[in-house]
Amino acid sequence: MMRRILVSHARGKQADKRDAVMVTLTDALPVAGTGQEPELLRVHEALLAFEAVDARAAKVVELRFFGGLEFEEIAEAMDLSLATVKRDWSVTRGWLRRSLTEG
Repeated sequence: MMRRILVSHARGKQADKRDAVMVTLTDALPVAGTGQEPELLRVHEALLAFEAVDARAAKVVELRFFGGLEFEEIAEAMDLSLATVKRDWSVTRGWLRRSLTEG
């Protein structure tokens, strides 16, 4: 739900033709209300594409990036081991980086 809200907000802001600010996928991912709407949409679209490759890993990134959950919270919510969550995060983050820099 948080992802939908952020993407909807970003689309509204993008319609206003605001200046783009780069979003990086770091461990601290504050995105809501920071003027990073155009990049947030690129992340959303890239994540949609990745869902076809690995839906579980995409969900991990969604919960971390859009939901702000910690790894332990994601592991509990998805009934996964902490190692699996961290591995999914790492793989997906790398894939998204490549996707965002190529596009």
